[in-house]
Amino acid sequence: MKAQIEKTYAEAFDGLYTRLMVTAEDDEILRAAAEDSTSTPSTVIGRVEGGIERYTNSKDTPDGRNGAIIQLWGVIDEKKPLKTLKRLETELSYRIRQDILVKPFTAIFDVLKHPLGKLDMMERVGHCGDGYEREIKHYGRNMISIPIMVPDFLIERKIGYAKGIMGANFWYLCQTKEAVMIGGRKALTAIHKVEGVITPFGICAAGSKPDTKFPLIGPSTNHPYCPSLRENLGNTSRVPRNINFIPEIVINGTSLEVVRKAMKAGIDAARNVEGVESISAGNYGGNLGKHKIYLKDFLNE
Repeated sequence: MKAQIEKTYAEAFDGLYTRLMVTAEDDEILRAAAEDSTSTPSTVIGRVEGGIERYTNSKDTPDGRNGAIIQLWGVIDEKKPLKTLKRLETELSYRIRQDILVKPFTAIFDVLKHPLGKLDMMERVGHCGDGYEREIKHYGRNMISIPIMVPDFLIERKIGYAKGIMGANFWYLCQTKEAVMIGGRKALTAIHKVEGVITPFGICAAGSKPDTKFPLIGPSTNHPYCPSLRENLGNTSRVPRNINFIPEIVINGTSLEVVRKAMKAGIDAARNVEGVESISAGNYGGNLGKHKIYLKDFLNE
């Protein structure tokens, strides 16, 4: 029997993102560069979050090597849009410099199809060459060649950015540990068949809430949904008696359409797993994000 879908909604909000292709000579290095550069989801502490959209083969990359398409995201500050853009540029440069440039024989290309604008990588990445960097025309693109000790790192000079949808999510309420892992893996596999989406947390064990007793921590545990607190909280616990685990999957995507498509794919995959009892979602009464994605809509699609 398929798991029930609760009558609730997920909140999602606008974000700015870049979409990059990383290539490398070696598949192990490629995976390390892609995973390292996207491994710490930290928009909740004012940084960026990212994820691997998909891996590509040599036929689909500018330089004929295997590649990975990654996305890096920043939360939009509607009151200070320029600050949002500068933060994204700065954080993007950190990820590139510390997690990709240092991997041997890697390169970066811009693969964003319809950018709102472009970020110039010379100031914050190109100048790693300490003045010896140079702009070249290669693979039909304007690239920066940065001399490093395993020469040389190549990055497209202009990297596009665009507005997308962040923070869409669903919860799959489980009886068993096996359901957590099997349901999550099946959901992630289904989600990543949709082009243009990432899952920055993978199978996430720690849903959060915006209010906290400890502001220095930032968002803290969503305590009404913690199974281990069910007895302590009594009537204020929101965890059903037969549920022992409530994992979350978060989805960012290039448009609301692709996010909805990915959510449906993930939910459909998780619903069929034994031990998954119901599907729900995280929201905060509409106060976190202006986009509401109602789970009941997926029953009719």
